[in-house]
Amino acid sequence: MKAKVAIVGVGNCASALVQGVHYYKNSNPDEAIGLAKYDLGGLKPYDIEFVAAFDVDENKVGKDLSEAIYEYPNNTIRICNVPKLGVRVEKGAVIDSIGKYVRDVIKVSDKDSVDVASVIKDSGADIVVNYVPVGSVKATHFYADQALKAGAAFINAMPVFIASNPDWQSRFSNYGLPVAGDDVMSQIGATVLHKTLIKLLVDRGVKVDETYQLNIGGDTDFLNMLEEERLMDKRESKTSAVRAMVPYNVPTRIGPSDYVRFLRNEKICYIWIKGRYFGNSPVTMDIKLSVVDAPNSAGVMIDAIRGTKIALMRNISGPLISLSAYCFKHPPVQMPFDEAKIAFMDFIEGKRDT
Repeated sequence: MKAKVAIVGVGNCASALVQGVHYYKNSNPDEAIGLAKYDLGGLKPYDIEFVAAFDVDENKVGKDLSEAIYEYPNNTIRICNVPKLGVRVEKGAVIDSIGKYVRDVIKVSDKDSVDVASVIKDSGADIVVNYVPVGSVKATHFYADQALKAGAAFINAMPVFIASNPDWQSRFSNYGLPVAGDDVMSQIGATVLHKTLIKLLVDRGVKVDETYQLNIGGDTDFLNMLEEERLMDKRESKTSAVRAMVPYNVPTRIGPSDYVRFLRNEKICYIWIKGRYFGNSPVTMDIKLSVVDAPNSAGVMIDAIRGTKIALMRNISGPLISLSAYCFKHPPVQMPFDEAKIAFMDFIEGKRDT
């Protein structure tokens, strides 16, 4: 029983995901940190098999996936050496995936683009994972459509709204396929930390007056996000996740703030919260979080892939509600993290439909 995966976009997040699957293949289950469970509904991490991959960068197209994940401009940490996988990175569709600030960093391959749906189908992939760059709205729509044509489920790791969009939900339901997303939420990232702190304050009777979250990093994702026009969905995704924890309106500013090249794949987040408690007494929180960005979401994606495979095995179609709430920032239904985890585990154990 394998979850056969096609990856769209062989960047840092894809690198951490591919490395992670291999890393946990020979690890002690008791030491498999970063996963909801080592054995999730009968699926282990090594039950994920990568069978197809797409990119447009000349440094990656034509290479084995095991080599492409380490190619420039990828700059996340190496947690293991991945053996040759026998999966060639094919040239996908460019569309709107190359922003103006990364054109000098990524040179588009001069090879012809492949018929994506045919490659997915011929590879035997039953799940497509979307990792195209932030702001690639048309490209995300294209690959979601190709997944439908190929008869594969779709996991949208990026902040373009597919799983949370009623039209796309209907399309996947009509095709009898599950869809999960949108915008992967890291294991301990800025958004899950921020929303958890806000929920804690609300639950403890604190009135939250103002809050912001600013993020900086040094990979192509942050370079790409210098282009403000590409950030509309990203800001909405992160902001809605936090605002959903508060039953009243709070002035909020959330989003990437700058690109600092020497940080490489390190992401630094600043969270500030101002509020009032008993007797209108003031309270403020000023938090700094520093993480390596790509591995922070890899374990979550391993869980999302295994959960989606379980949905396929049960012939469940349309949006995966609990999985998306647990693994993503902008799911069809927002939940506090503790509730989302319970709901996800209930789904894995067959106690709820989605």
